[in-house]
Formats: sequence, structure tokens, C-alpha cells
Amino acid sequence: MSGVFGAAYRVRGVVLGWATVLLIGGVLLRLLLPAGPSANVAGVVALVALVGYVAAVAVSWVGRSRAAEYEDARAEVWVQPPVRGRWLALNSPATQVPSHGVRGYGQSHAVDLVYAPAGVSRPEFGAGPSMLPATDFPAFGEPVLAMLDGVVERASDWRRDHRSRSTMAAMLYIALEGVVRSIGGPGFVVGNHLVIRGSDGIYGAVAHLRRGSLRVRPGDRVVAGQVIAECGNSGNSTEPHVHAQLMDRRSFLVAQGVPMAFTGITIEPAPLAAASDAERDGDATAEPAPQAGMPRSGDFLEA
Repeated sequence: MSGVFGAAYRVRGVVLGWATVLLIGGVLLRLLLPAGPSANVAGVVALVALVGYVAAVAVSWVGRSRAAEYEDARAEVWVQPPVRGRWLALNSPATQVPSHGVRGYGQSHAVDLVYAPAGVSRPEFGAGPSMLPATDFPAFGEPVLAMLDGVVERASDWRRDHRSRSTMAAMLYIALEGVVRSIGGPGFVVGNHLVIRGSDGIYGAVAHLRRGSLRVRPGDRVVAGQVIAECGNSGNSTEPHVHAQLMDRRSFLVAQGVPMAFTGITIEPAPLAAASDAERDGDATAEPAPQAGMPRSGDFLEA
């Protein structure tokens, strides 16, 4: 997106964040300060913040279709998968776009990958405590790989790995938690993360990394397939997993998503989809071959 409106759409997250902070601050000051000039100033601050908030929401609403056209018109970029082994795909752009329900933070074509090696179980949602240690999940500590050749632009790994959110009650908690995190900025939402700039100006990002696990720093040159960090459970995450996306800017606040496909993977369809495909094709024994693509939500990726 270009032009004045395009610029406004890109910074909507910045405006919304500051407007939220100012609005809360203005309301609190208005309640705490005695009547008089100071209280009136606090009221003006709250009013200005409210106008900014409404403007940001309006720009987001009006710009949805233009953003969709801009992102969907871009050619799909082939990259290497950020993981090794067998992983379950969730919130996949092969199922819906925007894959995570929103286009903010450049995540319109992002995918979540949960480690699911054959024969190894992980805690089931709703079958136990609401908040389990991250170490109870097989994904925790698994290597995370660079998706493309390039230079590290952003890297952060100081945030803690929190417990899982494994029941509906915990999901309500993380919804409220997410609102608070968003006020702090995208870093608190994506958690520990790393952004690599490719030679073609595309930025590859991986998020929710393990605290203290980064193997590279800003300015380092990396190659696709290189181990750069470990899977964690930082930020707005329900359980240890790898969040991967491509963007057209280095900053999550102003970036828009870029469609991507993984090279050299095999895709194991979800059981119901596999049965449907076998019935349609009349072949239930064919072995999947390495390909370039994106698994749908519920499919397994083998890399």
C-alpha cells in the first residue's frame, strides 16, 4: 500500500497503542485530580486520545480490503521451514487469510507450528491443569532454523517462558492478558523473536522463542537452515510453538504480511482430510513426496 492512506494504515497500530495509553492516563488523572485547570487538561488529553483511538479503528476498518489486495497480490515466497521433524500446523494461511484473524503485526500469512513427533504425546487441551510448565511440552527447546539467507535485523530473548494456557478458563485469561501485552507493544505479544532481512527485501520472523536461546545477534549474517534459537513459550502463546511469518518491513508495527511456502517438506493431511483425499483419488497407499507448499490447519509438516 502506498500514499497517505497507506501510510496511515501502516501506523494504525502505533496510533492505537499510544491512544490507549493516553486514554487510560487521561481518565485516571481526571478522576484523581481536583476540579480545576489540571483536571481540565487531563480531560482534554483523554478526549484527544479518544479521537486518535477512533481514527485508528476507522482506518483499520476501511483499509482492510486494500490491505488484502496488496498482500494477496504479492507473489508467494519460497523459504525453508523453521523447524526439523514432524510438526502440527495451526492457524495456517492455507486454511484462511488472515491466518490469525487479524492483519496487525504483519501476520496475515503467518503459521503456528507445534512439535508432534510420531509416538510422542503432548498434554491435551482441557485434560489437565490450566497452566502447565513449558517443559511438559515436547516442542520446548527444539531448534529453530533460519528460513532464508540474510542479515539479522532484530533479536530479543530476555522475556520469560510462562506456563501454558491449557483450558477454556485459561484461554479467557490469555485473552485479557493479550490486551495488556498489546499496550506494551508488539515485543510483548510476539515474545522473544528474531527478524532476518533477505536480499530481496523480504523479512522473515520467528516468534515465541525460548528465553536466552538466541545463537545470533543483530548484524550477523545467516544462511537458511542454520540453527538460530530454540522453541519457547514467551509472549502471547498458549503452549510452546514456533510462529513463522514473512513481512515487507522489519518492524512488526508497520509491516504487512507476505505469502510464503516451505520448500523440501512433506505434508501429512489431517486424518479426515487424508481419508477424503484417498477416497477421491482412489489411492490410500501413496507415499507423500517432498514438495513446496503450506500445510493446512490440522495437517502435519515433516521437514
